[in-house]
Amino acid sequence: MRMGVKDFVERMPAPIRLRELIRTIRTARTQAEEREMIQKECAAIRSSFREEDNTYRCRNVAKLLYMHMLGYPAHFGQLECLKLIASQKFTDKRIGYLGAMLLLDERQDVHLLMTNCIKNDLNHSTQYVQGLALCTLGCMGSSEMCRDLAGEVEKLLKTSNSYLRKKAALCAVHVIRKVPELMEMFLPATKNLLNEKNHGVLHTSVVLLTEMCERSPDMLAHFRKNEKLVPQLVRILKNLIMSGYSPEHDVSGISDPFLQVRILRLLRILGRNDDDSSEAMNDILAQVATNTETSKNVGNAILYETVLTIMDIKSESGLRVLAINILGRFLLNNDKNIRYVALTSLLKTVQTDHNAVQRHRSTIVDCLKDLDVSIKRRAMELSFALVNGNNIRGMMKELLYFLDSCEPEFKADCASGIFLAAEKYAPSKRWHIDTIMRVLTTAGSYVRDDAVPNLIQLITNSVEMHAYTVQRLYKAILGDYSQQPLVQVAAWCIGEYGDLLVSGQCEEEEPIQVTEDEVLDILESVLISNMSTSVTRGYALTAIMKLSTRFSCTVNRIKKVVSIYGSSIDVELQQRAVEYNALFKKYDHMRSALLERMPVMEKVTTNGPTDMVQTNGETEPAPLETKPPPSGPQPTSQANDLLDLLGGNDITPIIPTVPTSKPASAGGELLDLLGDLNLTGAPPSAPASVPQLSQPPFLLDGLSSQPLFNDIASGIPSITAYSKNGLKIEFTFERSNTNPSVTVITIQASNSTELDMTDFVFQAAVPKTFQLQLLSPSSSIVPAFNTGTITQVIKVLNPQKQQLRMRIKLTYNHKGSAMQDLAEVNNFPPQSWQ
Repeated sequence: MRMGVKDFVERMPAPIRLRELIRTIRTARTQAEEREMIQKECAAIRSSFREEDNTYRCRNVAKLLYMHMLGYPAHFGQLECLKLIASQKFTDKRIGYLGAMLLLDERQDVHLLMTNCIKNDLNHSTQYVQGLALCTLGCMGSSEMCRDLAGEVEKLLKTSNSYLRKKAALCAVHVIRKVPELMEMFLPATKNLLNEKNHGVLHTSVVLLTEMCERSPDMLAHFRKNEKLVPQLVRILKNLIMSGYSPEHDVSGISDPFLQVRILRLLRILGRNDDDSSEAMNDILAQVATNTETSKNVGNAILYETVLTIMDIKSESGLRVLAINILGRFLLNNDKNIRYVALTSLLKTVQTDHNAVQRHRSTIVDCLKDLDVSIKRRAMELSFALVNGNNIRGMMKELLYFLDSCEPEFKADCASGIFLAAEKYAPSKRWHIDTIMRVLTTAGSYVRDDAVPNLIQLITNSVEMHAYTVQRLYKAILGDYSQQPLVQVAAWCIGEYGDLLVSGQCEEEEPIQVTEDEVLDILESVLISNMSTSVTRGYALTAIMKLSTRFSCTVNRIKKVVSIYGSSIDVELQQRAVEYNALFKKYDHMRSALLERMPVMEKVTTNGPTDMVQTNGETEPAPLETKPPPSGPQPTSQANDLLDLLGGNDITPIIPTVPTSKPASAGGELLDLLGDLNLTGAPPSAPASVPQLSQPPFLLDGLSSQPLFNDIASGIPSITAYSKNGLKIEFTFERSNTNPSVTVITIQASNSTELDMTDFVFQAAVPKTFQLQLLSPSSSIVPAFNTGTITQVIKVLNPQKQQLRMRIKLTYNHKGSAMQDLAEVNNFPPQSWQ
């Protein structure tokens, strides 16, 4: 029986060769047909492996590797690779090691079985077998294998055989990456590596030295001081530049560009933050930059590495200018990749060598017209970095032209960049306003959300430009409502300065003749336009309402328009209209004061982190501007927020008052939120007295001609209104002898956690029978560890002496998260309200 099996095996046909398998697989017309061929061949290979067929094992593993390259599973051949490695035949070892590098990795324990074989082959008498072992160890050796075999690698690194030395150097790089603590073992062997004439050994030696310098600061210092590595590298690089034609190393007329690039990278590491090393390599870098041929891509690669090295070391100023000029020449290259690399490099250096980069401004601006989108983006970013007070007009002209013609994905970033540059370097307010309006006209749908309030603030603060601006905006939106931010700004300005528009007082340009009805026609068209968003309609309706105090002949028409929108399906618009109707019917005597012109808005710096804007090599803090509340939809959003807080209709919300620098007439904003508030008891002259107050107006200050708060009586116990998540809110109370209906509550917010609470906002609401006013808080940051407190004053008017109830809303940022909480305070002491 045993002999019969042996005879059967001997009579089995020999497996097909690898070349025949490749030819057969390529004839497959479908994926299924190919899969069937592969499965059939894999079955035959498995059978051969089970029969321990040593004759064709090498052929079968080779076919298996080809199937692995096609993406089919070949893991069942791993042990066969180890058997081939253990073979004494070189052809078997070659396929075995190749299979090990492809099929094995350090995540599989099988690879440890080949450690002894590799060790034996590293000591083999044949250099090609040693080379196979070095390649395999350098490709997939695990940290355990590297520790066991590092001694053999170090021994081969000292051999005189250049074929083995270059492979041993690359294998040493892998050993260092896996086991960094073995780095010192290879230090003695590196001393003579750079004296080798063989370029292969030089190349791998530079790679090894680069790896050691990058991974160990101690090694870097050692090579700088003790080994004097820089002079050796300079000598090698100089020989490469000055050497004549060498067919063995020549690439497009340049001697061994790969070795030159490696040396330049190592010089960059050695010269970084080191004056002596940088000085030693300045001359050779200048030689490379001036003597390298730029007609071929090989030369451009060397020049690019030279530029990076010059910019990264402490080089001379003249050398840095030379490097930037090289990048400027790259911008004129026909190759898109070279132009992109040049723009990217210039963008990195513009902050340190701004004047040198400025010389190439025209070439950089020309790149904005490139067809490649990646080059366009880099050119746009670099153009904004080059903007300064001297070239702002010319650069903005080019960038506005680019904004007009660029793809949609660029418009948002380009518009934001123009806004920032115009704000920082605007030569005049008129130029600033014209530039922002041009952006809104060209790409209004792509601008940031804060563009509208920023422009409104700019216009408000430019008092002498009001007539010019409103006329320009009026003409800009005639018949075109597609750019919603532009329409919103125009509606706001027409509402504020409509009287200037109608009077034709513009001195900046030829005034236009506009009637009151024509202005209202435009705003009504905005209201009914399908392109208008809810926010835009809010702006338009508020503008129409403001014009009731600026126009004299169309008040009845305005009343009619406002009453129509009192039944609008848009809840926000409906709420606006209902409030304005109430203003017409019940508080008409207050209308002119409430709708008077907005005061000049001052820029303030927030308590949060300052935005850093980097341009022209300078870093300056850009304080965030206080955004003016647009006269249209903002009150509605505040009311909605407070209604969410209150959760019912029986309570009147109050928002915090504005800072004391704001004129008292702005207190009319509170009326918008109060709706049909009953002001019974207030004399008709109360509205007139409001603007005369020096402090922010308390809604019912007009009830008494005497000061509200003096002769303060003490003795009311304080309460803890809120204590949660480390935040504690305490109320202390005071009563006025002159007006017993008024209670002054001082809140104190403290923080017991280990981190500050930022952007802290306290809001409160009381029932309709009370009146409440929040004054400005002392800060928006609650310090950690109870090291400080925020104080804020609340004035409560309680004419009916009812028990005081209050709902509070707290919002703040803590530990990187936005926090919000609601609470109800019902434990006020009787002395505070009786």
